[in-house]
Amino acid sequence: MRIVFMGTPQFAVTSLKAITASRHEVVTVVTVPDKPVGRGLKVRPSPVKEEALRHGVPIVQPENLGDPAFAEQLRALNADVFVVVAFKILPPEVFEIPAKKTVNLHASLLPKYRGAAPINWAIMNGDSKTGVSTIFIERSVDTGDLIMQRETEIKGGETAGELHDRLAALGADLLVETLDRIDQGRAIPSRQTGDATKAPKISRELCRVDWKQSSASVRNLIHGLSPSPGAYSTLNGKLVKFFRARLVDRVDLTLTPGQILEEYLGERQLCIATDSGAVRIDELQPEGKRRMTAGEFLLGWQTRPGDRFGRD
Repeated sequence: MRIVFMGTPQFAVTSLKAITASRHEVVTVVTVPDKPVGRGLKVRPSPVKEEALRHGVPIVQPENLGDPAFAEQLRALNADVFVVVAFKILPPEVFEIPAKKTVNLHASLLPKYRGAAPINWAIMNGDSKTGVSTIFIERSVDTGDLIMQRETEIKGGETAGELHDRLAALGADLLVETLDRIDQGRAIPSRQTGDATKAPKISRELCRVDWKQSSASVRNLIHGLSPSPGAYSTLNGKLVKFFRARLVDRVDLTLTPGQILEEYLGERQLCIATDSGAVRIDELQPEGKRRMTAGEFLLGWQTRPGDRFGRD
């Protein structure tokens, strides 16, 4: 089939690679305009554009998805199917163009975690499983008929970044299989059933660690936001981001949540009290510094009695 692929971030790159390696033909890639990124604000293309350039696939970067000229440009391609992976919300005048409809790959077991951040929320909520879904796009976001789903367990201690990579590969395989079924007339869509939940964008305030939560909740927040945007707290007026943690028993129940457990410092372990116990931080990044292990952090930090995260 002739495919128009629409996507932006690294998650979508894995699917683009899989489709270009399949028997289907990617006739055009649609992605966002190049944007300034980083401290130097150097203008860079999206990861999907970079991948399309490697394959010599024509690229379209519309400023306005509702522009009639953009829709007309897509019609002229005579594509059988549009494929959307981690892209913007399409207007009906775009996603209704192809005869065999527009397919979306979503990183959850829909109807669970409809929205922009399904991978993060699955880990933050402490779920034991998740998966990927392919749907036909409808006017309401992430509500379309299911084509296929594939489930996977969330591994103990897995971060959002690690789960992201696994789901990207799982989703790419599912997407190619979905396209094969559509091409062969074997795709049998079904309505989504079960309780729908939301996975909204991650706000900065959500990233702030509340040490008054349970140890499991704190650990899940840290892993669900790792590596980006990163859960954070403050220590002596300086911001610290956390990337990996584990649960530990808390001996001194008189400690204030956020307080550092001094009995672990001699072993170069950074353990922080929570409402129900403590978490041991394994990887973190102090403000203005590189990402490092907790042991490295403690080598350059002088502890003082009562030091506590989040008191500022």
